[in-house]
Amino acid sequence: MKIAVLGSGVIGVTSAWYLAQAGFEVEVIDRQPSVAMETSFANAGEISPGYSSPWAAPGIPLKALKWMFMKHAPLIIQPRMDMAKLRWMTQMLSNCSSAAYAVNKARMVRLAEYSRDCLTELRTLTGICFDERQQGTLQLFRTQKQLDAAGKDIEVLRAGGVAFELLDVMGCLAAEPGLRGSQDRIVGGLRLPGDETGDCFKFTQVLARLASEQGVIFRHDTKITQLNVVEGRVASVSTTQGRITADAFVLALGSYSPALVAPLGIHLPVYPVKGYSVTLPIVDEARAPVSTVMDETYKIAITRLDRRIRVGGMAELAGFDLTLNNKRKHTLLHSVQDLFGGAGDAENAEFWTGLRPMTPDGTPVVGRSPVPNLFMNTGHGTLGWTMAAGSARILADIIAGRAAEIETTGLGFERYLGRTRRPQTTDGLRPALS
Repeated sequence: MKIAVLGSGVIGVTSAWYLAQAGFEVEVIDRQPSVAMETSFANAGEISPGYSSPWAAPGIPLKALKWMFMKHAPLIIQPRMDMAKLRWMTQMLSNCSSAAYAVNKARMVRLAEYSRDCLTELRTLTGICFDERQQGTLQLFRTQKQLDAAGKDIEVLRAGGVAFELLDVMGCLAAEPGLRGSQDRIVGGLRLPGDETGDCFKFTQVLARLASEQGVIFRHDTKITQLNVVEGRVASVSTTQGRITADAFVLALGSYSPALVAPLGIHLPVYPVKGYSVTLPIVDEARAPVSTVMDETYKIAITRLDRRIRVGGMAELAGFDLTLNNKRKHTLLHSVQDLFGGAGDAENAEFWTGLRPMTPDGTPVVGRSPVPNLFMNTGHGTLGWTMAAGSARILADIIAGRAAEIETTGLGFERYLGRTRRPQTTDGLRPALS
């Protein structure tokens, strides 16, 4: 049985790996010249199951209004509105209740914890290296109000059996000695010792090579233009290199996924949320982070990757605009220099932006679609690196007809079925992607 995986980011490549391990013939198709060239290229580098939380949360609407007036705002909403943005924002706001937050976070933590276990198993099996560290995540609070608000997340962590440590200032310094120069600016932290770090780009590149050795075919520089449905099933995918047939297809195109399935009548609520990162060479080891620090005030992750510091964050609703905005660079540098001053070489920082494929409830879409032989693995938002291995393993189990190792209720597209009409038969070339 041949399966075509559409997309070669970390989600597409891990999907290809686990499908090949399940005995399928796999072909990966992507418009880029190599794997992990878009959202997976320079993300924050954190593998944080315990920090897996939906952005839709109680109090977020009010916080969003306050953020709009901050100099270093974690959320930016560009004034140009489109219907996709309005629909996504409306759905997100509908998920900001306490009840919805608890359900969504529980789903996300369950998937992320499983994914971490799958990654550990994969690392043991293959010996894959990607500047990885297993030294936890420290969520850093600058105000007592932030520290007090951590109680709700702690309840979910405790219910899910996730290890955590609530730390005072001295406990934070013991976990991250590089914070000593900024201890007067913090009041405490929530440490998740089971979290990890690593370079997503390096991981994806190496795993793609290992998958190729297992027989997976990678077809790059190939733009996907349309899914061709005949008698209710996808018969082929149209590309700039011609039509490619398969027995089943996996949609792993991140933010570009909705455009490909929209002509089939499938309304996938995934919207591109623009994020930024800077990568600094380390110049002072004693001042550098040892793992990942989440700056709760600015919603920024500061991660140690070998001899580099990766600083990632921001959420900008700007459609598919990939323009680099220097204001965002200044915010990222402000966070890392305020907490780890002198650790990195800001003058030689590499600035990057990418589009995170976000669902309005935070949970990705993993599993079957309304078309019998079309499967989805998309919508992971800021947690694609965290959830990649687990999502791919679940998807491979579903396609192979095996029971997944964890509960998958609520992870699939079925939660959006009320917004979908019956898939239409299509043929010919009608571009679906920009």
